[in-house]
Amino acid sequence: MRQNETARRQRNWDLRAAGNFIGGGSGTGLLIAAALATLLPQAGPGVAVWPVLVGMGFVMMGLGLVWLEIGKPWRAFNVFFHPQTSWMTREGFLAAPLLGCAAAAVWFQSAPLLWLAGLLAAGFLYCQARILKASKAIPAWSHPRTVPLIIATALAEGSGLFLLLGAAGSRTMIALALAAAIAREALRESYRRGLVQAGAPAGTLEWLGHPATRVLQGTRLLAMALLLAALLGVAGTLSPLLAALGGGLAAIGGFGLKIILVTRAAFTRGLRIPFTPSRGRGPTAAVLPAAMLRQGKR
Repeated sequence: MRQNETARRQRNWDLRAAGNFIGGGSGTGLLIAAALATLLPQAGPGVAVWPVLVGMGFVMMGLGLVWLEIGKPWRAFNVFFHPQTSWMTREGFLAAPLLGCAAAAVWFQSAPLLWLAGLLAAGFLYCQARILKASKAIPAWSHPRTVPLIIATALAEGSGLFLLLGAAGSRTMIALALAAAIAREALRESYRRGLVQAGAPAGTLEWLGHPATRVLQGTRLLAMALLLAALLGVAGTLSPLLAALGGGLAAIGGFGLKIILVTRAAFTRGLRIPFTPSRGRGPTAAVLPAAMLRQGKR
């Protein structure tokens, strides 16, 4: 049963909060892609410098936006006091070792350190997805399918940015970006169906079909088409360019998806009315238990 008109869009998290999920997701996805790239046969002994540095920059940007969003920024240190209950605290604990390992991997050109950074990035990403899942009052966030959607979106963003930053000639990385983009679309549709089945607020469902949402979906589908063309080599020498363009569009499509999820489709849970009150033996009598009807006749 759908929520009634008492549902309201939350106003506590704005574009800065969306920027946190964009930065954290894209940054960790980029670090994971960079770590996977070191396993390729054509990979050299070192690590790709720019993808790692840009990934670190995205993560730091996301954390900085969260700090700016707090009314009293110096209270941000309180986030480290509740690791037993807060996913944001767990995310904060992973941030420093994640950035430290990534920086050390670049400095020492060490693939093992980058693998460790990739594992920490995966943990950071999972914590970030669970932050949304823990918001019980907002069905668009607390639905169980939110977590895999956020993770797949981050991987699609990160692998797309990896292609944009110069790895567009690697067929394996193009295949990885395409697989992540396809998984994201499949999970997004599963997420949408789950919200419909759960009776999400009308405002949430309207935004899932909003023209802006459809434009972003078209952008992601175009990105998938470009990545497929690059993977198949249909454009010949232009395939790396198609891969870079497709990767960039895949990242942009993910950014827009998160902005809508955090700032537009995030309606609070409204009141539920299981039946319509009426006088006499009208619609109410048809849904009330027989025992309650017998009590009413006495």
